[in-house]
Amino acid sequence: MTRVAAPALQRIVTGLAARAGEHDRDGSFPFEGVDLVHSAGLLTTTVHPRYGGQGAGILDTAKLLAELGRGDPAVALVTAMTLFAHAGQGKNGTWPDEIYRAALAESAERPVLINALQVEPALGSPSRGGLPETVARRTKDGWRLTGRKIYSTGSVALRWMVVWARTDEPEPRVGNFLVRGDAPGIAIDETWDHLGLRASASHDVVFTDVPAEPALDLSTPDKVPPRSAQPWQVTLPALYLGVARNALDWLVRFLRERVPSGLGKPLATLPRFETGVGEIAAAIQGAEEVLFGLARRIDDGDPEAPQRIGVAKTQATRSLIGAVEQAMTLAGNPGLTRHNPLQRHYRDVLCARVHAPQEDAVVTALGRRILNG
Repeated sequence: MTRVAAPALQRIVTGLAARAGEHDRDGSFPFEGVDLVHSAGLLTTTVHPRYGGQGAGILDTAKLLAELGRGDPAVALVTAMTLFAHAGQGKNGTWPDEIYRAALAESAERPVLINALQVEPALGSPSRGGLPETVARRTKDGWRLTGRKIYSTGSVALRWMVVWARTDEPEPRVGNFLVRGDAPGIAIDETWDHLGLRASASHDVVFTDVPAEPALDLSTPDKVPPRSAQPWQVTLPALYLGVARNALDWLVRFLRERVPSGLGKPLATLPRFETGVGEIAAAIQGAEEVLFGLARRIDDGDPEAPQRIGVAKTQATRSLIGAVEQAMTLAGNPGLTRHNPLQRHYRDVLCARVHAPQEDAVVTALGRRILNG
């Protein structure tokens, strides 16, 4: 999967899991968890070989995120955003080379988290179209950025923000601007108080006349290609494989240990629970086959594979959410108890729905394509 040996990776996962519940309760960011992932070199596994990296592919990345999701899905999510940024640079080279190499040099010493900030209050997700309200203004000293981004995962710890904005030119252009996380004029508005992934610090980021460096992709809106599913989007649902596996593990322990006085033997011995656990395990295994199988096809260069990303993400998400819901049903009241982690796993797995491409857009596009022949 990666150059990190399995025992070492397991120690990292165990370390992440040790404080995942605490960070969920507090809504606090897992800085020490990010340090663990960084210390193992896992934040840079997708760096292209021309920059001295491993160049990890889609399948290896999906497997890594599935493991990190077992430890702390919030850490897995911020790791994913950084891995996607490195992979994008390897493919498209949109960062100025000197800035990117400096970021890599810094990442040898400390965690360098990167995320693309695109979603805005009025715009919603850019995958559904529209232009950003965040404005880049050209000055004699360079570009200055003003606006607000929401759902900015990892906000309090980002070293680099890749901010989607439009220029203030008579004929506006749109594109991404590179902003250092410690640049003057940035404020974190701590709005994130979500049901799940509470430790991801997906707060609003407010930019007020912030110095920025344009990436190499500014263009007029009419020349921006329609947004479509990207190969790396098939890896993001994989972190929820880890969440669902944790839910199953907790349920199995509970059923083995729970011995009702009227029954005189563990709940695990009853056919109802044997069938239920089997159904949950089958749903998780099915989601894994869908995600990992498609990831392998993309890595192998199958030209039809990228067209199936939306459906694969939708089907895997449905299966994983259904699996954890069934675990909640089988556990009954104990599953809803705050000191048991099952309720946390359930809240976290629900977040799988919000990542692009989103289910309604996927199935509507599929149906339209079929009906229109």
